[in-house]
Order: sequence, then structure tokens, then C-alpha cells
Amino acid sequence: MSDDSFIREVNEEIRREQAQALWDRFGPAILGIAILIVLATAAVVGYRYWDETRANRSGDAFSAALKLANDGKNDEAIAALDQLEKDGYGAYPLLARMRAATVKADKGDVDGAVKDFDEVAADNAIPGGIRDMARLRAALLLVDHGSFADVSSRVEALTADTNPLRHSAREALGLAAWKDGKSADALKLFDQISSDDGAPRNVRQRAQLMSELIRGSGNAS
Repeated sequence: MSDDSFIREVNEEIRREQAQALWDRFGPAILGIAILIVLATAAVVGYRYWDETRANRSGDAFSAALKLANDGKNDEAIAALDQLEKDGYGAYPLLARMRAATVKADKGDVDGAVKDFDEVAADNAIPGGIRDMARLRAALLLVDHGSFADVSSRVEALTADTNPLRHSAREALGLAAWKDGKSADALKLFDQISSDDGAPRNVRQRAQLMSELIRGSGNAS
């Protein structure tokens, strides 16, 4: 055997011994980390599947309840939405809660609908934007079924210049004021909407019509 061959064999043996020593020292830890990675990946995949399954089931239940409502089966729709509120997943319980109130209003139970919207508005666990929407929905119902004070107590705060619901809130409050004989207050609110470039076009058009109506009636002062 030549010196070169002997040296190579010695070097290979040293490398094998070093590799074995490293494996003996770190092998169990590396194996444990690999197992943890596999288990964590399986857990993430399993959770995603579980999450999507529950969300899809709730989505299907919500769609079925909407179809019942669209078909005029209000009582059945409310029952389905109440059940979804109890055992739904994700955002669906809150959507069911809001939709059930709307269905109650559609079937003529305005008091029940306003009560439900007021409960949503008072629930601090619900995001502020949804709570404001519930206040507005209750106020819109009360334009025809309540007093100016009823409407004002729910949407006065929403008429601020920085509130994204200000246009609809001002419209509801303006209609309630006009109905209550507060023509000057109503005109001020409708003019605010008309002059707000950020207001949706259909809301501005309605506000302009109301402003013209109030001025034409001679009750603007």
C-alpha cells in the first residue's frame, strides 16, 4: 500500500469517527426537531381543514337561511338564523344576528327588530363599525315607527364629519326631524349631505329633493 492510499484511509476513518461522534452527540436532538416539524406541519394542516370545514358548514347554513327569507318563509328563516347564532362559526353568528333582526322587520315585527339591533349596538364584544351599523338600522326603522328622540338617540353621534356612516345618519335624522315638524333642522341636515362631496350620489340626490321640498313648502325657517 502506498503512503497516499494509507493517508486517505486514515483520513476517511477519522471522518467516519467524527461523523459518528457528531451523530451520537446531536443525532437524537436533530431527530426530535425533525419529528416536531412533521407534527407541527400536520397540526397546521389539520387545523386549516377543521377551520375551513366549520366555516363552509356555517356559510351553507347562512345561505339556506337567506333563501328561506327570500322565499317569504320568515319564521323558518328566523329559526335557522337563531340556530346559526348559537352554533355558527367565525363571523356567521353575528351575521345571523343582524339578518334575523332584518327579517323580523320584514315580517312587521319592528319592535323586535329594533330591540335586536339595539342589543348588537350595546354589545362591547362586537367591533365598533358593526355596532354603529346596528344603531343606524334601528334608527332607519324608527323614522317611520318612532319619534325624533328615538332616532336622535341612536344616530346623533354618527353624524360627525369623520364618521363613515354620517350621510345615512344625517338622512335618517333629517327625515325624523321633518316628520316631527322640525323643518329648519331637517333642512340643515339635508344641505350638509348635498354639499358633502363624499356622499354617495343617490343619497345626495335624495337630500337635494328633500331640501327643495322643504324650501318649496315655505317651512324652511
